[in-house]
Amino acid sequence: MSSISDSSSYLSLTGVRVIELCNVAAGPFCGMLLADMGADLIKVENPKGGDTLRSWPPISEGYSENFASLNRNKRSVTLDLKNPDDLSKFKTLIKTADVLIENNRPGVMDRLGVGYATLKDINPALVMASISAYGQTGPRAAEGGFDLTVQAMSGIMSITGEPGGEPVKCGVPLADFSAGLYAAFSVVCALRTAQSSGQGTHIDVPMLGATLGIAALQTSEYFGSGNDPVKLGSAHPRNAPYQAFKCRDGYFGMAAGNNALWASVCEVVGQAQWVRDPRFLNPTLRAQNQQVLCEMLETIFMHADAAVWLERFRARGVPCAPINTYSQVLADEQVRHMQWVRDITLPNGVKTRTFGSPVQFDGQSVAIRRAPPALGEHNAEVFGEGQ
Repeated sequence: MSSISDSSSYLSLTGVRVIELCNVAAGPFCGMLLADMGADLIKVENPKGGDTLRSWPPISEGYSENFASLNRNKRSVTLDLKNPDDLSKFKTLIKTADVLIENNRPGVMDRLGVGYATLKDINPALVMASISAYGQTGPRAAEGGFDLTVQAMSGIMSITGEPGGEPVKCGVPLADFSAGLYAAFSVVCALRTAQSSGQGTHIDVPMLGATLGIAALQTSEYFGSGNDPVKLGSAHPRNAPYQAFKCRDGYFGMAAGNNALWASVCEVVGQAQWVRDPRFLNPTLRAQNQQVLCEMLETIFMHADAAVWLERFRARGVPCAPINTYSQVLADEQVRHMQWVRDITLPNGVKTRTFGSPVQFDGQSVAIRRAPPALGEHNAEVFGEGQ
């Protein structure tokens, strides 16, 4: 039985009001991270359907579970910012806000009359984060973008997949979610300055920059060697053995990232003499000779199933793992222990599950305090506040 429990004592953003004017993934993910930490997150949506993600399957009795996965702990109000009365309501909301996050194409906020230059006159302490494909300025600023196009532009698709294979994107939309993480971190930093100085700021979060920012392995390889990183399948450019290996009944992952672990691998496969092989004396040499190393290891791995090899490597402390599906990993004993999968009730009464915040504070997890909202569910509540 897990001893982990929910807590509201670590909601450090309690009292911070965030207005979210976002669609789909990067912006809503940023908003959810802030809401998880206690911020009063008011999601402003167009009354004609709201966030595009509301129409994405799976749809459970009319409500998108994909939308639910990125919009817990939020309130929803509807405003048509092209309507003068609604625009006035939005500006009134901004007066009460600490943060505005938006992920419209650069220039849209100005055209709507709610660009940063206008809003900072209304609320000088406002922290505004704008997430876009390429940034608020520059030759590509006006170009739109989605996760796929940013993965293509950023170089990720040039290194993902098997050597010689067609372009492949990372299955998890990491351009969207890395931008959301950078945005949330930047907002919290800017809030500290705003609270001490009374002056807000406009944060520019380009998805392209965020995606390059997490590509340290690849950018350093290019800067240091002048060589473009290439596709290596599941292998690592600077370390081996460090990839998915074929065995008798399928595949498993194993990563021996230093010489001590490599020595353990040699003992597990019954080839202790490989430690002294001049081709495999250190991680760099093993990486340079990893194709022949992989062939040597897989010849041995074909004599047993993945579960057997995983048990043997775990017994020697060598990091390894099965190649899981999502149903398998979500049922894993560690996921269950950490209580990451949470029960939620959608606005239509449908009971389902979602993945909660993965972080803990002093062993206590972050609670889901509010179910994802119906479109405009909190119009009366939010617009009635202060009247």
